Amino acid sequence: MEFSHIAYERIGSAAIIRFNRPEARNCIGPVTHAELIAAWTRFRDEEDALVAIITGTGDKAFCAGGDLKAARDLLPKSETEIDAHVRGEAPGMLGPSRWTDIYKPIIAAVNGVAYAGGLEWACFADIRIVEAHASFGVTCRRWNIGLADGGTQRLPRIVGMGRAMELILTGRVIDAEEALRIGLANEIVPSGTSLERSLQLAEFLAGLPQPAMRTDKEAAMRGYGQPLSEGLRIEAECVLRSIFDPATDEGLRQFIQRDHPDRRHDQTPRTPGIVRDGEDG
Repeated sequence: MEFSHIAYERIGSAAIIRFNRPEARNCIGPVTHAELIAAWTRFRDEEDALVAIITGTGDKAFCAGGDLKAARDLLPKSETEIDAHVRGEAPGMLGPSRWTDIYKPIIAAVNGVAYAGGLEWACFADIRIVEAHASFGVTCRRWNIGLADGGTQRLPRIVGMGRAMELILTGRVIDAEEALRIGLANEIVPSGTSLERSLQLAEFLAGLPQPAMRTDKEAAMRGYGQPLSEGLRIEAECVLRSIFDPATDEGLRQFIQRDHPDRRHDQTPRTPGIVRDGEDG
């Protein structure tokens, strides 16, 4: 598929999916919606695309949400389409925001405003790298537009119900520093550097064994909100799919033979923040 409202780029193992309408603050219209579905399908299916980075073109906006000038074109148009949305069978209003089964890591490089549907797409990611001038808000509150792309579900899981309800009900806009304080931002970086930092993080993630990373993400996502017993069952199901992978044999070999930068004292550790103490490092 040829893209015009988004851009899809591969840099090493990272797939960069970029909202590409800077003249409209990267808002999402019907064309963007279709292209986002195609782009995320491509990332999901490309075996050598290990990490996705979502960002926006320009320095003003990550994504300002849905294109309200084309709002009616984004809505389901028949009872059949409405029923499909209610049953959860439609991908989402603004792209495939309802997908919950991408277990590869996803990073949002938030390079400007992330409003309404843009905030929802930031919440679609696992990790948010936020530029100092960025801001977040459920600004659609002013126009009687409800959240339809996961905001009511993902935002409370990220920042807690109390913080999320304040933002959802008031539509108040918060800056990067407040986003960091409440846990919406994982890291603040200087303006213009979120993509660079996200690529560094993507390279690190791509260098780790992939099977257990993906089953751990799956267990965390599927188990969240479940009773503890059910969450533990999901965890057991997932870990037993990755633990017998050949990557585990290689990991154990590296540990036992000290054939890894985190174990070898003649190499710089690879894992950020790790402490090595004597022979047990």
